[in-house]
Amino acid sequence: MTFNPHTPEDRAAMLAAIGVPSTDVLFEVVPASKRFPNLDLPPRLTEMEAVARLSELASRNFAPPPGATFLGAGSYQHFVPSTVNAIISRGEYFTAYTPYQPEVAQGTLQTIYEFQTMVAELFGMDLANASIYDGATALAEAMMMALSAPGNRTRAVITGTVHPNYREVLRTYVEGLPVQLTELPIPAKNFATSVADVQAALDDTVACVIVQYPNFFGAIEDIQAMADAAHAAGAVFIVSTYPVPMGILTPPGSSARTWSPPRGRRSAWPRATAVPTSVCSPRSSALCARCRGASWA
Repeated sequence: MTFNPHTPEDRAAMLAAIGVPSTDVLFEVVPASKRFPNLDLPPRLTEMEAVARLSELASRNFAPPPGATFLGAGSYQHFVPSTVNAIISRGEYFTAYTPYQPEVAQGTLQTIYEFQTMVAELFGMDLANASIYDGATALAEAMMMALSAPGNRTRAVITGTVHPNYREVLRTYVEGLPVQLTELPIPAKNFATSVADVQAALDDTVACVIVQYPNFFGAIEDIQAMADAAHAAGAVFIVSTYPVPMGILTPPGSSARTWSPPRGRRSAWPRATAVPTSVCSPRSSALCARCRGASWA
């Protein structure tokens, strides 16, 4: 689409509307010495030089060999079918990223629809949005949805087996809010939180219980029993997971009032690649209305 820059008349009209003579006035709050600082940067490189330099830097990274590896803290090697690149390389998907104008973003809208549909079916949920930017943010948004639900519950219980980076994001979200984040300790036995551990932390102030499935250490906890305990206490059960294990594990959506903010990066993308992550919502129309994100399926 053609880009139409503002004309001098347009800029003059806007400046007049806000009562300033020029755009320079808008930047007077920034000290003159700080507006255009001298940056001590190395000389620019040609494309060939830049590729050689970046390749040299990349060679310093440790590349895990094929086969089992337990490095990555959640980002592991996985097989990506060759059809993935073939499908996403089709021209009809090469449209604008943000679907504000359907006529120029139909490929993106189609992709999001298929993504949401697949996620909802895979996780056994009634609704999936698209998207939250990463798994940690999706988990935090699910927690805030539960805390904002009617009932004046102000506590969120999170197991110690949830990814430490995710727990740090949750702490950041509740900073300054009248909310208590109760973090259970890392279990000494088998790195798996028990139902008794969760039950001991429950009372009528708990809005949600947050677990990871499989957890950060790779253990598979009894999330059905945990969900039953959380629901019996009137709390929402939130499961942080990702699509690949759902091929063999019972999906979290099999239990009502369960939310699952999955991480999409591990589905069919290389490691260190960021992709949209969805939040699946519960079987409750009142709570579904609180779902974060731009679009639903």
